[in-house]
Amino acid sequence: MAPSKEEETTLSLPQKRYYRQRAHSNPIADHCFDYPAHPDDVQWKDLYPEYDAYNPPKKVEFADIGCGYGGFLVTLGEMFPDRLAIGMEIRVKVSDYVMDRIKALRSLHPGKYNNIACIRTNAMKYLPNYFVKHQLDKMFFLYPDPHFKKAKHKWRIINQALLSEYAYVLRKGGLVYTMTDVEDLHKWIVKHMEEHPLFERVSADEEANDPITPKLYQSSEEGAKVVRNKGSHFLAIFRRL
Repeated sequence: MAPSKEEETTLSLPQKRYYRQRAHSNPIADHCFDYPAHPDDVQWKDLYPEYDAYNPPKKVEFADIGCGYGGFLVTLGEMFPDRLAIGMEIRVKVSDYVMDRIKALRSLHPGKYNNIACIRTNAMKYLPNYFVKHQLDKMFFLYPDPHFKKAKHKWRIINQALLSEYAYVLRKGGLVYTMTDVEDLHKWIVKHMEEHPLFERVSADEEANDPITPKLYQSSEEGAKVVRNKGSHFLAIFRRL
């Protein structure tokens, strides 16, 4: 019998207290990264144990940008067992935690969680190095760093220049999910997304009926903290035209 969530915690899942790192990271700085020169150079088989067994071959279709400690990435793996999802995280200790967490989950639940993986990278710089044109079906930007100071707004993960890169890797009809507890950032995101010619905001009914929407509120550690503190959530979903 597979262990329960509570039993997992007391067995062999990594403990976050050993992987703590400051919340803010400068995405413009020259961090030390290894990254592929072209998407064809990505060794996906090293990330997904069953990758070579897929017939026909599968491609990664979901990308959780700034996946944090991987709570929502794990949820994606459970919701969509036949789809491949990748978490991309810039902070070294946090990405190490997610990788160790996935490894432990695979050990605790044989045959599960082989469809999720995490890489340490800077998505603001290297996203097109990992994905070919129109590869992704869904992208997630959940509780991104708000970079409150005006001088640091250029560090925000949603901006006009980067949206063209997101449109490049998303298929037509693909979705971008955004959520934050900072109203100013939410307004920034909506403004920039709606001004871009390749994105439109989905209707409130479509947002409400999307099976992923309820999972966005507490699946991530940041989202759960907002719920505990009775804070506000600001959700916006956009379609790639």
